[in-house]
Amino acid sequence: MNTNHNSENQLQGNTLAFDVYGTLVDTYGILIALKRLVNVQAELFMNTWRGKQLEYSFRRGLMQNYVDFNICTRQSLDYTCLYLKINLTNDEKEELMQEWDVLPAFPDVKEGLDNLKKSDCRMYAFSNGKAENVKRVIQNAGLEHYFEGVVSVDDVKSYKPDPRVYSYFLRKTESAAMKSWLISSNPFDVIGAVSSGMRSVWIKRTPNAICDLWEIEPTAIAGSIMDLNTILKI
Repeated sequence: MNTNHNSENQLQGNTLAFDVYGTLVDTYGILIALKRLVNVQAELFMNTWRGKQLEYSFRRGLMQNYVDFNICTRQSLDYTCLYLKINLTNDEKEELMQEWDVLPAFPDVKEGLDNLKKSDCRMYAFSNGKAENVKRVIQNAGLEHYFEGVVSVDDVKSYKPDPRVYSYFLRKTESAAMKSWLISSNPFDVIGAVSSGMRSVWIKRTPNAICDLWEIEPTAIAGSIMDLNTILKI
């Protein structure tokens, strides 16, 4: 009893910003549809598509030529088809786009969020996606009841890791930077958060994953969402 009470006190007052795509939900859930449509090239297709999706968001943020994340996703899908010389119909492309709404939660997520929900910390979904899209994703994954709300970069018209995005999160949630933690499996995201004055936990989802070897490091590293209850007692 005393141990649980102390744990809750140590987490009290923290605001947790959870990245969604690749952190809470598995973007590789699209592989099932891809294997049916492109067969043996499915994994290469997914890696190329996801990489271009992020690249396009970075470039648009730097260019200050914002479009919403769905457009980045569709344009990177079109690029991938051309690059790999795979001819998909518009209906097949639309089918793949719809798969982003029904991505499965990683196996550790619900138990990990359940543990955090017992403590006195505030939890938000914080994403490059538009708010209505993110709400649909977390609802379909059965995660919506864990979060006080969704904070989207769409309100800023830029993308992570633009410092304005993290500042907006702090303003929107009325949180102090040093009591706010960005939780993400994306190294660019955790580095961006720390660079902006927040704390961060990098979720290292695979043993071979590498965080960028910069002078800026994540505050902590976890192998699972279930590890956060212990790590956030720092």
